[in-house]
Amino acid sequence: MRGVRLLVVLGLVLVGLAGAAPPAQAQYAQDSLAFDLGHVFDLEYASDPQISPSGNRVVYTRTIMDKMEDRRAARLWVVRADGSGHRPITAPETDASQPRWSPSGDRVAYVASTEGDGAEIFVRWMDTGQTARITQLDASPSGLSWGPEGDRLAFSMFVPAEPEPFARLPSPPEGADWAERPDVFDQTYYRSDGGGYTKKGHTQLFTVSASGGTPRQVTTGPYDHGGAPTWTPDGESLLISANRHEDRRLDPLNTEVYAVNVASGAVTALTTRQGPDGDVALSPDGSTVAYTGFDDREQGYQVTKLYAMNRDGTNARLLTENLGRDVQNPTFTADGERVVFQYVDEGSTKIGSVALDGGRRVVAENVGGTSVGRPYTSGSFSLASNGRVAFTHATPQRPADVAVAQAGREARVLTALNDDLFGQVDLGSVKQITYESSHDGRTIEGWIVTPPGFDASQEYPLILEIHGGPFASYGPYFSAEVQLYAAAGYVVLYTNPRGSTSYGQNFGNAIHHDYPGHDYDDLMSGVDAVLERGYVDEDRLYVTGGSGGGVLTSWIVGHTDRFRAAVAAKPVINWYSWALTADMYPYGVKYWFPGLPWNHEEHYMDRSPLSYVDDVTTPTMLMTGTEDYRTPMSESEQFYQALKLQEVETALVRVPGASHGIAARPSRLAAKAAHVLEWFRRHGGGTLSE
Repeated sequence: MRGVRLLVVLGLVLVGLAGAAPPAQAQYAQDSLAFDLGHVFDLEYASDPQISPSGNRVVYTRTIMDKMEDRRAARLWVVRADGSGHRPITAPETDASQPRWSPSGDRVAYVASTEGDGAEIFVRWMDTGQTARITQLDASPSGLSWGPEGDRLAFSMFVPAEPEPFARLPSPPEGADWAERPDVFDQTYYRSDGGGYTKKGHTQLFTVSASGGTPRQVTTGPYDHGGAPTWTPDGESLLISANRHEDRRLDPLNTEVYAVNVASGAVTALTTRQGPDGDVALSPDGSTVAYTGFDDREQGYQVTKLYAMNRDGTNARLLTENLGRDVQNPTFTADGERVVFQYVDEGSTKIGSVALDGGRRVVAENVGGTSVGRPYTSGSFSLASNGRVAFTHATPQRPADVAVAQAGREARVLTALNDDLFGQVDLGSVKQITYESSHDGRTIEGWIVTPPGFDASQEYPLILEIHGGPFASYGPYFSAEVQLYAAAGYVVLYTNPRGSTSYGQNFGNAIHHDYPGHDYDDLMSGVDAVLERGYVDEDRLYVTGGSGGGVLTSWIVGHTDRFRAAVAAKPVINWYSWALTADMYPYGVKYWFPGLPWNHEEHYMDRSPLSYVDDVTTPTMLMTGTEDYRTPMSESEQFYQALKLQEVETALVRVPGASHGIAARPSRLAAKAAHVLEWFRRHGGGTLSE
């Protein structure tokens, strides 16, 4: 297996079905070319498509899997709106991202890697191809935003605080080899998944001349001012979303929209409600602010809505009262009369628009494709002055390509990044399924993926694959992991049980203080619905999932023995210990539970899969990254040791150096699927061809 290296600690000696070949009817038709582990390194996808102000060209980030470096590498490409002129604009050895057109469309600013670990801001003149590095920064910039005249750029950057020694220690003599000094933390958020243990400091706003020079810091103080700022048309202020409240550490969602004076740094709050206010957009004439948020009721899931207000913060009103879906990335049309936005509806990402005086319509569908590991909803878009949008276009058979569309017109896909690969590979077929939950008859949506060469008259093993979150959603999108399972001869079922987003607040909030709960019934009903179709062997059912899906997998094996084997990736199995070890603990305790764990021990433990370990008989593998701070390795280790004490067949897979996003590197994506498939093969399932 190419590029794969994992440390595996196996549990009991595998006997019985371990190593047994699956029945003949489960085997994949070997005369076809299947999607295999090596093909993971051939995947590409588009992201962050930025359309020029005139709507004639799109610059986007093209991500490839670098086989030699075992990482995802990003380059910038440009394509005309008619599909011609598709070519790179950054060097193949340079990682580049965040392309942003100047207001006149003559230049593109972007962030690119430099020697060492840092990144800088570059500007490219699109007529000549000349490129200039305009910064020399101490940290990597993000959130690029052009000033209205095209003479300045705003961005955000981390500014470290001056370290102060906690205790005075003697200095080592010259040439001595002393141990490193202890690290001392006193901040609430002291580590973050994917970022490690945090340095003291804050993210601040800066401006810099578009022709280069010394950046000027605009914001100060013990607050984080991340994200992309929005300039006012006069160039005097920046609109941002931030949490500058005194209790911000224990009230993490309570952000406001602020206006920051560029010259003085003075900050004025434009919103004051309890709850998040973010994703700021400003009408071209500067009179109206669009933003997203909700009134915080401290529930597990709350729909993010679209609002508008006057530039001074008055006359706030709701624009998407009847939509019932989360809104992202509001952007004003050139005439300032409509706001274009992104939302997910029943597992499918769309671009819509709404008039300031009412009236909503769909601009584009089939948005997504930037989550290539599992079929999560995703994607992004940008808007030109002529009303044309550029967006990431996705299907069940393809990761993201670049497309353009306008309201009332059919979308045009401009790229075909994976046609060379999938022109020679057979993929599993993805079809929608809806069924009723055994708990309350609620309609649940899911997708069935059948193996290439599928024959409904035969019987196949089934994998139930469960999404994380838990407040997230799957959709009809390409998934490398699911396609690898299908290529190994499995029928795969993935669903959006209650608690999933994109079906309204009542559906998403049905697991508030009740997770895991009746989402278990939704999943079991889905398995029953597929069994009724007659092509699944009921004696060869398997279950896996990651994060929230790992929670539910661990819950399932404690509540039923119908599955032949299970793999719980990065699970939480003890909510009490998770609340005191996870990086997001202030958020988790406040929004997912009725109170602090020591005041609600029974509630925490009733919802913990560990409490039901006495009932587990299913062979269960655990898989987590050694640097996962979202669902720490200690969660998997607790369940592993508990299963060992119960003499349940188990294995612990430690992924060296991986954070919560195990599949971030291509070899780890392949390794994750390979270990799942091997565990299932050892318990009677299918296998990938060699």
